[in-house]
Amino acid sequence: QVQLVESGGGLVRAGGSLRLSCAASGSIISINTMGWFRQAPGKQRELVAQINVFGTRTYADSVKGRFTISRDNAKNTMYLQMNSLKPEDTGVYYCNNAVRIGSWGQGTQVTVSS
Repeated sequence: QVQLVESGGGLVRAGGSLRLSCAASGSIISINTMGWFRQAPGKQRELVAQINVFGTRTYADSVKGRFTISRDNAKNTMYLQMNSLKPEDTGVYYCNNAVRIGSWGQGTQVTVSS
Protein backbone atom coordinates (compact mmCIF):
# COMPACT_ATOMS: atom_id res chain seq x y z
CA GLN A 1 0.00 0.00 0.00
CA VAL A 2 1.36 3.40 -0.99
CA GLN A 3 2.07 5.73 1.88
CA LEU A 4 1.98 9.51 1.63
CA VAL A 5 3.93 11.65 4.09
CA GLU A 6 3.31 15.36 4.25
CA SER A 7 5.79 17.83 5.72
CA GLY A 8 6.79 21.48 5.68
CA GLY A 9 3.99 23.05 7.67
CA GLY A 10 4.50 25.54 10.44
CA LEU A 11 3.53 28.85 11.96
CA VAL A 12 3.89 31.87 9.73
CA ARG A 13 2.65 35.45 9.73
CA ALA A 14 0.15 36.68 7.18
CA GLY A 15 1.95 37.49 3.96
CA GLY A 16 4.57 34.84 4.53
CA SER A 17 5.39 31.70 2.58
CA LEU A 18 5.68 27.99 3.16
CA ARG A 19 6.57 25.06 0.95
CA LEU A 20 4.86 21.76 1.65
CA SER A 21 6.18 18.40 0.50
CA CYS A 22 4.40 15.12 -0.08
CA ALA A 23 6.65 12.08 -0.28
CA ALA A 24 5.20 8.87 -1.69
CA SER A 25 6.48 5.38 -1.08
CA GLY A 26 5.70 4.39 -4.67
CA SER A 27 5.23 5.97 -8.08
CA ILE A 28 1.68 7.16 -7.39
CA ILE A 29 2.57 10.81 -7.93
CA SER A 30 3.78 10.41 -11.50
CA ILE A 31 0.90 8.29 -12.78
CA ASN A 32 -2.12 9.88 -11.16
CA THR A 33 -3.86 13.20 -10.82
CA MET A 34 -2.67 14.27 -7.41
CA GLY A 35 -4.00 16.93 -5.14
CA TRP A 36 -3.40 18.97 -2.04
CA PHE A 37 -6.31 19.13 0.34
CA ARG A 38 -6.78 21.18 3.47
CA GLN A 39 -9.05 20.94 6.45
CA ALA A 40 -9.65 24.14 8.33
CA PRO A 41 -10.87 24.01 11.92
CA GLY A 42 -14.54 23.10 11.99
CA LYS A 43 -14.75 22.70 8.23
CA GLN A 44 -14.76 19.86 5.77
CA ARG A 45 -11.66 18.85 3.90
CA GLU A 46 -11.39 20.64 0.56
CA LEU A 47 -9.26 20.24 -2.53
CA VAL A 48 -7.13 23.35 -3.05
CA ALA A 49 -4.82 22.32 -5.89
CA GLN A 50 -4.31 19.41 -8.25
CA ILE A 51 -1.93 18.40 -11.01
CA ASN A 52 -2.58 15.75 -13.63
CA VAL A 53 -0.16 13.46 -15.45
CA PHE A 54 0.25 16.04 -18.23
CA GLY A 55 1.22 18.74 -15.77
CA THR A 56 -2.05 20.64 -15.99
CA ARG A 57 -2.68 22.48 -12.73
CA THR A 58 -6.02 23.46 -11.23
CA TYR A 59 -6.58 25.62 -8.18
CA ALA A 60 -9.42 26.55 -5.90
CA ASP A 61 -10.43 30.18 -6.34
CA SER A 62 -9.36 30.92 -2.79
CA VAL A 63 -5.69 30.09 -3.51
CA LYS A 64 -5.38 30.94 -7.19
CA GLY A 65 -2.43 33.19 -7.87
CA ARG A 66 -0.87 32.47 -4.48
CA PHE A 67 -0.28 28.71 -4.42
CA THR A 68 1.69 26.63 -6.91
CA ILE A 69 1.53 22.86 -7.11
CA SER A 70 4.41 20.91 -8.64
CA ARG A 71 5.95 17.47 -8.57
CA ASP A 72 9.26 15.73 -9.04
CA ASN A 73 8.55 12.32 -10.55
CA ALA A 74 12.09 11.10 -10.03
CA LYS A 75 11.77 11.74 -6.30
CA ASN A 76 8.13 10.59 -6.04
CA THR A 77 7.45 13.90 -4.35
CA MET A 78 4.85 16.60 -4.79
CA TYR A 79 5.07 20.16 -3.54
CA LEU A 80 2.82 23.07 -2.70
CA GLN A 81 4.44 26.48 -2.69
CA MET A 82 2.24 28.83 -0.70
CA ASN A 83 2.85 32.56 -0.93
CA SER A 84 0.99 35.56 0.43
CA LEU A 85 -0.51 33.39 3.12
CA LYS A 86 -3.68 34.52 4.85
CA PRO A 87 -5.15 33.53 8.22
CA GLU A 88 -7.91 31.69 6.35
CA ASP A 89 -5.26 29.37 4.90
CA THR A 90 -4.84 27.87 8.37
CA GLY A 91 -5.54 24.18 8.53
CA VAL A 92 -4.11 20.71 8.16
CA TYR A 93 -2.84 20.03 4.65
CA TYR A 94 -2.94 16.58 3.10
CA CYS A 95 -1.92 15.12 -0.22
CA ASN A 96 -3.79 12.34 -1.99
CA ASN A 97 -4.95 11.00 -5.31
CA ALA A 98 -7.41 13.68 -6.41
CA VAL A 99 -9.59 11.26 -8.40
CA ARG A 100 -9.49 8.05 -6.39
CA ILE A 101 -8.82 9.12 -2.84
CA GLY A 102 -6.84 6.56 -0.90
CA SER A 103 -5.66 6.39 2.66
CA TRP A 104 -4.87 9.71 4.27
CA GLY A 105 -1.52 10.54 5.76
CA GLN A 106 -1.06 12.42 8.99
CA GLY A 107 -1.10 15.79 7.26
CA THR A 108 0.96 18.84 8.09
CA GLN A 109 -0.34 21.76 10.13
CA VAL A 110 -0.22 25.25 8.67
CA THR A 111 -1.04 28.14 10.96
CA VAL A 112 -1.13 31.69 9.64
CA SER A 113 -1.29 34.44 12.22
CA SER A 114 -2.72 37.86 11.49
